[in-house]
Amino acid sequence: MGIGASIFLIALGAIFAFAVQADLGWLNLGVVGWVLMLTGVVSLLTTLYFWNRGRRTMVATPVRENRVVADRVVPVQGEPVVQEYREVRRPRRTV
Repeated sequence: MGIGASIFLIALGAIFAFAVQADLGWLNLGVVGWVLMLTGVVSLLTTLYFWNRGRRTMVATPVRENRVVADRVVPVQGEPVVQEYREVRRPRRTV
């Protein structure tokens, strides 16, 4: 179960435990709420434990750098080399 589902269970359990005042006779919604909250907390702690465990393993591995080296552009023989020249001018102020 993920963090989102754990938080959902905690919220749903809190709603059942504290906000709902229904009498079903055969089902105590307060107990159901506490069970859902406890399940959500245990699930959240378990998820966070495994996330931290995975991060430690990744930090221990050596980090490799990928470098991209741009090759020089070499013109194909027989084709003309085109050089581009750009002149940037600022527009004149009109008063």
